[in-house]
Amino acid sequence: MFSWVKDSRGSDTETMYQTVTDGLHSLYTRKLQPLEETYLFHDFHSPALEPADFQSKPMVLLVGQYSTGKTTFIRYLLEQDFPGMRIGPEPTTDGFIAVMYGENEGVVPGNALVVDPKKPFRKLNAFGNSFLNRFICSQMPNQVLQSISIIDTPGILSGEKQRISRGYDFAEVLRWFGERVDRIILLFDAHKLDISDEFSEAIKAFRGQDDKIRVVLNKADQVDTQQLMRVYGALMWSLGKVINTPEVVRVFLGSFWAKPLQNTENRRLFEAESQDLFRDIQSLPRNAALRKLNDLIKRARLAKVHAYIISYLKKEMPTLFGREKKKEELIMRLPEIYSFLQREHHISPGDFPNVTKMQEMLQHYDFNKFPSLKMKLIESVDKMLASKIAVLMAMIREEESKQPPAMVSGGAFEGSQDGPFGRGYGEGISAGADAEDWIVSRDKHRYDEIFYTLMPVNGKITGVNAKKEMMNSRLPNTVLGKIWKLADCDHDGMLDDEEFALAQHLIKVKLEGYELPNELPDHLVPPASRDGASLVPEVSAASPS
Repeated sequence: MFSWVKDSRGSDTETMYQTVTDGLHSLYTRKLQPLEETYLFHDFHSPALEPADFQSKPMVLLVGQYSTGKTTFIRYLLEQDFPGMRIGPEPTTDGFIAVMYGENEGVVPGNALVVDPKKPFRKLNAFGNSFLNRFICSQMPNQVLQSISIIDTPGILSGEKQRISRGYDFAEVLRWFGERVDRIILLFDAHKLDISDEFSEAIKAFRGQDDKIRVVLNKADQVDTQQLMRVYGALMWSLGKVINTPEVVRVFLGSFWAKPLQNTENRRLFEAESQDLFRDIQSLPRNAALRKLNDLIKRARLAKVHAYIISYLKKEMPTLFGREKKKEELIMRLPEIYSFLQREHHISPGDFPNVTKMQEMLQHYDFNKFPSLKMKLIESVDKMLASKIAVLMAMIREEESKQPPAMVSGGAFEGSQDGPFGRGYGEGISAGADAEDWIVSRDKHRYDEIFYTLMPVNGKITGVNAKKEMMNSRLPNTVLGKIWKLADCDHDGMLDDEEFALAQHLIKVKLEGYELPNELPDHLVPPASRDGASLVPEVSAASPS
């Protein structure tokens, strides 16, 4: 576990660091921050990072139009109300609420929050009082919040309402949060799929953070299956116009509140989708260090590109006359300059900032005061990306191997982990686990009729005869081979009536869409094979296919 500090002679000396977080903070302050400060990166793109940005818990940002269930979703995860919570069909949440862990329940106003060095919100001070008056931190002792923090946002307006000014740059605030959170969840209502202009601008503010975005189609129980298919298709079409990526964004369907489903025909789908979403959120603490490392790499690449742009503009400026005219010309030619720098420095087009926004911001600067290109700063960042980051990656793997993976627990995450309401309990391969009888025996009379038509010899059928019958399922040979290995409990290459019934049961389980186990569960072992544990097969024996 190493970091690197310049000594008085200018050479790199190695110093021990206890955690990946310490290493990330050290790399940023010693390697990247000098480049950012020299080329005014903080004025153009993002404020400087602080220790709290590296040490904070993973954060989840919820964004959506009003009445899509953002606040209710938080209430559902925590399984209790939080201070400052308001729920209603109208736009009730009119500000940003950071829901965080605290020993004492209460609310911290925005102006007090941005001066707290232990919270990662100090740089929000730049958005002024109009924003800070609508920003609070809701603290409470909740087990879920010991692992993650959740950011609730104002309901995004639609139609005539979106013309009302918020008094601060809403999209820029979202962009600030988007750069720092671990997960961005866009919530949609099954009855409210239109993406307003403000919602579109909000989604565009997350440009470059596509890997963090997840979409939740909430209140999906309020439509039937046919309507749900149409709603899902319409949502994907709407998102495709706003999120300009070739990959399809992950959409979770469900009804995320603790009330009975209005339409239960898709209950199994909703349960599977909610479990997938829960697992995604639960994994955030485990992947937090990797996410911060990834964000630091993205920031370093943007800072390098920004340095090339600024230094090029400086180089092209005349010394004395015609400065304003040249400045206007360079701003107009910025797309061409981007293309030239791509070729000159072998930079990917995706690393460049938005050209229109860059042109607007450059209007306010004197290009002659820009610094020239300082290769030592660029080389320092290149060295960080080439070698130092690799060491931190090794540290992350080392930390993971030394301690159990951190997972979000408590609240709704506990309700479906174990017991009869856990995912898949009593279904598929788990069916019959608590039954006193052998579950296969319930259909064995039907399987026996087939068995005796296959001409058993001494009570057993050969692999050739069994294969002909099993192929009728149309399952692939790889699946049928696995079923054979599970069913042939005594490994003799033949099946008796119980083993054949077991094979037919496993085929039925697979055809119903469930996965097969690698080892046969105890409750599925045929009664005649239960005397010795050694008879329970693993998937390694030979099969007729």
